[in-house]
Amino acid sequence: MDFRTRVQIDKSDVEIDHTNKMMLFGSCFSENIGNKLKEHKFKVDSNPFGILYNPVSISNSLKRLLEETHFNESELVYNEMYHSFMHHGNFSDVNEQLCLNKINERYSSASNFLKETDILFITFGTSYAYFSHDTQQIVSNCHKFPANNFKHLRLSIDAIVEEWSCLIEVLVSKNSSIRFIFTVSPIRHFRDGAHDNQISKSILHIAIENIKNKFKDIVEYFPAYEIMIDELRDYRFYNEDMVHPTSVAQDYIWQCFSEVFFSEDTKKINTDWTTIRKSLDHRPLNTETQAYKKFLLNTLENIETFANKYPQIHCEKEFKQVVSLIEKVNNI
Repeated sequence: MDFRTRVQIDKSDVEIDHTNKMMLFGSCFSENIGNKLKEHKFKVDSNPFGILYNPVSISNSLKRLLEETHFNESELVYNEMYHSFMHHGNFSDVNEQLCLNKINERYSSASNFLKETDILFITFGTSYAYFSHDTQQIVSNCHKFPANNFKHLRLSIDAIVEEWSCLIEVLVSKNSSIRFIFTVSPIRHFRDGAHDNQISKSILHIAIENIKNKFKDIVEYFPAYEIMIDELRDYRFYNEDMVHPTSVAQDYIWQCFSEVFFSEDTKKINTDWTTIRKSLDHRPLNTETQAYKKFLLNTLENIETFANKYPQIHCEKEFKQVVSLIEKVNNI
């Protein structure tokens, strides 16, 4: 007897491997999947504008990358710190130039990466957005400015579909082989109220379904929301805030993601690298023992074997890391 509802997910036509370049945009879930992909040595760029929640802000970020226009001082706003209304607070700083530098350094690398991106993974978090009376635009983050500076609105299904249809057409015109994976964040926005959160998520689901039907050959949907709400509905899969998924839940959704988008060969590479990554994360009780030196030499050999077996994956950083540790041990 099975005591839970299982979400049936078909194997995707989109196959992700370590030769692909993949960009992720959106809410915390994009951040989580992006981190998992990075841990397993995939070529990814995740949230170059920081965490974004509504579909229009995500679209605006991609359009700005396509413009290849860096940010300038006039686009920053001040409220205790310097901020950009297009960026998450992680880019904010008390120093105007440092704030701008962080934004533009990230912008440059992401703009270049987008030109060669094979797969865009987009997570919609909410259909609610904030419209700035000053800029006459939807902002990505209010940065604790007074509430009366903004209009709180709910995006319509048609507005989201129109926005993303135009953007997808532009992206495809620049890269005919690009593919899109959409999902809805499993994190509920209870500050909008339980009922309004349901309406918001429903709008996102229908909008994505309409986009998917319009671009059948290049758009996929991954049911992260359904997995969390139905398969992992027990509160033991939620953090103390009862909203965000635990690491166990994140690992389970990653496992589902792997089954849908990875071949058996790619999963084997991930397994091999996980063994090495655990060795790299190991913190010994004593670094002066012969056992630790032998452990490092063994780890170095495993990295070399992995690099020779999978030349498409760059391991230079990890190789140098272990060599440095071995040199320290030899000098003790």
